[in-house]
Amino acid sequence: QVQLVESGGGLVQPGGSLRLSCAASGSFFSINDMDWYRQAPGKERELVAGITSGSSTNYADSVKGRFTISRDNARNTVYLQMNSLKPEDTAVYYCNAYIRRDTTPRIYPYWGQGTQVTVSS
Repeated sequence: QVQLVESGGGLVQPGGSLRLSCAASGSFFSINDMDWYRQAPGKERELVAGITSGSSTNYADSVKGRFTISRDNARNTVYLQMNSLKPEDTAVYYCNAYIRRDTTPRIYPYWGQGTQVTVSS
């Protein structure tokens, strides 16, 4: 059973920083792409940032220059460093990973449970 467990959310003032972590556990062969999504109240879930197994990255325009995604393959963990946070960054942040369970080429999407980030004074 593969699980993604997020941590690091919380309440922060505008202009502050937070670092989210998402660790994959369980039995699997490898992890392909890993992403961070967020969902604000009344809005659809949106992609915030993504990173490939080779560490190529992409970002939503709204977070470019403020957020940095990275991964530690030895720890099966992806991070999201969030700086210069704004009230509009308030949302539940979800980790997503595409995982190969075994040596067959098929990959499966997994989601974490979400972690709340609130930016408010």
